[in-house]
Amino acid sequence: MNIKQAKEHIKNAVKLYLKKDAYGEYRIPVVRQRPVFMLGSPGIGKTAIMEQIAQELGIALVSYSMTHHTRQSALGLPFITHKNYKGVEFDISEYTMSEIIASVYEVMEQSGIEEGILFLDEINCVSETLAPSMLQFLQYKVFGRHKVPDGWVIVTAGNPPEYNKSVREFDVVTMDRMKLVEVEADYATWKEYALRQGIHNAVTTYLDMKKNDFYRVETNVGGKSYVTARGWEDLSATMLLCEEEGLAVDETLVSQYLHNEKIVKEFTAYYELYNKYKKDYKIEEILEGSNSAQVVERARIAKFDERLSLLGMLLDKLESEMKENLEESDHLTDLMKVLKAVRILCEKDADKGVQAQITDQIANREKLMASMANAGTLSDEDRHRHRAVIKFLETAERKLRLEKLEGEAAFALLKADFDARVAGMKAENSRIQTRLHNLFAFSEVAFMDGNEVLVLVTELTVNAYSARFIGLYGSADYQRHNEDLMLHERQDDIMKEIEALEL
Repeated sequence: MNIKQAKEHIKNAVKLYLKKDAYGEYRIPVVRQRPVFMLGSPGIGKTAIMEQIAQELGIALVSYSMTHHTRQSALGLPFITHKNYKGVEFDISEYTMSEIIASVYEVMEQSGIEEGILFLDEINCVSETLAPSMLQFLQYKVFGRHKVPDGWVIVTAGNPPEYNKSVREFDVVTMDRMKLVEVEADYATWKEYALRQGIHNAVTTYLDMKKNDFYRVETNVGGKSYVTARGWEDLSATMLLCEEEGLAVDETLVSQYLHNEKIVKEFTAYYELYNKYKKDYKIEEILEGSNSAQVVERARIAKFDERLSLLGMLLDKLESEMKENLEESDHLTDLMKVLKAVRILCEKDADKGVQAQITDQIANREKLMASMANAGTLSDEDRHRHRAVIKFLETAERKLRLEKLEGEAAFALLKADFDARVAGMKAENSRIQTRLHNLFAFSEVAFMDGNEVLVLVTELTVNAYSARFIGLYGSADYQRHNEDLMLHERQDDIMKEIEALEL
């Protein structure tokens, strides 16, 4: 299965394991809660989906790589203690609490969240001295004499032997105590993730044309060459920063992330061509609707790969603007709830004052963020949203203090600032809708009835932000072409059915 299917499978398993009866007991007894073993090639996003699952379920996450652990750190250190059995004194060995188990309890204490996922990566690469203890752990959730708290689901991950010399193949007895989930690299699934994460458009447009370069592990005369999803994502982050700083993205840089000489050369050459397209086509002018006839003509006679790159650049620019606009809308929705809460609290306790209530709201929001961070469930989207609300409140509190405003005067200032933000968001929203229309208008003239218009509609549909933006605010151009696309697909289906009848 691909990583998206694996995520849903594991998420459902965790939900079932945490399901309780009317008496608060887990429906599936802890001893029957088989650990999940996610087996897949390196760099395909196994760790990332665990963070997403914990965030979506609102539970905690503790992650450990087992390759870093010795028997002592995993099981605890031995010490001598005294026992009395039927009047006879004995010295026996006990063990301190495992570092892994202790981390679970620390997260529970710091976050206040009692349930979670204990994720152990590289589980099949444990040291030889630790290996005998793994069977006991996988069956009974015990390290040494210390048990994983109830309500914590164990998920493990590992690489197949062909990718890692340190891998120890589990025997049947061990495998029979786990739920095996085998994961394969899949570009279509990764692209959905890439669009949400803001992966550099040069990466996605290159891989759209050369999907076989997305994930590759080979053994040749020079040793192993490999390209992974993790490598593409890390390269993308570096490329974006290099562009901000005006630094070159050359073969030397690319080869630090992609370890395949042929792919390094081809992607570097494509990136240079990508930048040339970006300069020649003047993306901003196309989106503003002021593009020249020469630009339209060049796009019309261009080869398909050049058209695809151009379309990718236009979509990348527009979809990033949609994302920012939607995030601003979400921030304002959250902020409105906070301001309403301040109003209600002030009505209940008029003596406290607006400034003090805002200060409390800031403290509460920071406490919530700290709790989510400690639990490992604070996503980037949540962090940005909370920070945006806190920034507005801090600015407002500073203004109120300087102008010495309280009561209705204070609320009038808060409303004015909030309304100004809303007006700015709506103006930007209108601008983006116009730019979307301009993109369709350019595509219709430059690409005519080519596949590029179908690609445009498809990309707007699969991208989470553009799909949400169009769903909320509409687009007559998108609707018209989407209906044409669905009609075209239906005609293809009908023709296949006719051919099958052999009339």
